[in-house]
Amino acid sequence: MERRSFVQGAGIAGVLAAGMAPALVHAQANIRWRLASSFPKSLDTIWGAAEVFAKKLSDITGGKFQISTHAAGELMPAFGVVDGVQNGTIEMAHTAPYYFFGKDPVFALGCAIPFGLNSRQMTAWMYEGNGMKLMREFYRQYNFINLPGGNTGAQMGGFFRKEIKSLADLKGLKMRIGGFGGKVLERIGGVPQNIPGGEIYQALEKGTIDAAEWVGPYDDEKLGLGKVAPNYAYPGWWEGGPELDFFINDKAWNSLSSEYKAAVEASASHAHVDMQAKYDARNPAALKRMVASGIKLFRFPKEMMDAAFKEAMALYSELSTSNPNWKKIYEDFATFRRDENLWFRFTEAGFDDFMQAQRL
Repeated sequence: MERRSFVQGAGIAGVLAAGMAPALVHAQANIRWRLASSFPKSLDTIWGAAEVFAKKLSDITGGKFQISTHAAGELMPAFGVVDGVQNGTIEMAHTAPYYFFGKDPVFALGCAIPFGLNSRQMTAWMYEGNGMKLMREFYRQYNFINLPGGNTGAQMGGFFRKEIKSLADLKGLKMRIGGFGGKVLERIGGVPQNIPGGEIYQALEKGTIDAAEWVGPYDDEKLGLGKVAPNYAYPGWWEGGPELDFFINDKAWNSLSSEYKAAVEASASHAHVDMQAKYDARNPAALKRMVASGIKLFRFPKEMMDAAFKEAMALYSELSTSNPNWKKIYEDFATFRRDENLWFRFTEAGFDDFMQAQRL
């Protein structure tokens, strides 16, 4: 068999198994891309996914494909990365899609919506459901494609100066809340503020806001939010499993060889798994330290959760009547969510409820 025919027939996996990867790598051109992140370097886990991705891609390609990673503010503001990828100023970005719901609410479906999917369900929808296909159809109008690039897992509900004991306690409360959750918070009496991660502490300290959420114990401890608002809520009902994404300019993506595309996809998948593994491993110890320092945990009251759920469902129904893209994607999302929760009710929830009641 001719070498060319063998390569075409075997595909990248067969070629790697046959030990021919070095020849293919050396045949590829050297490529240098820039990646703009929406996160500061101080938040090493969420920012770090971009670095994990870039290193893995370099390793796979023998250093032929290099990505320089840039924290929020280095090349462009945290919330400017979508415009940067769309107009080709940069080849790619790493961000939370729901930051850009102001452009279109559909962005939030690619990340997290209140009472949406948990992290495993979100990954399943993207890779095995219709999520990737539907979101790419939507992102085409912005000139880029998406690849899952991490997940934090279910998040905490943020820091409050005073414990929330009833729905009435939310009235007029100014809270930094990311993405689409602010829409629902507003409908139940709160005043949402969209502030980048690097600016949250100052706003909370100065009293510009009354409460703030970010991710979970590991990142929240670094931000020091508990020093000025010592009441720590759970659960973050607006972020049951927020997915981070790599956005890649479509011209840059289409210019790649099939081998380089495969390498990018493999590197993104690696970063996707790596991020949540780090959060799941580091959050427990961070939470213990925070509680030991005097931070008080409290659970959102059921009255508030019920009101938020009702308003979230009403909002999604309203959007389905006014936004055709939302209607198309949300209907698929909602069907997937229904079936996943039926399954998880018997397996994950049953197992977790038992284990978490044990004295380990």
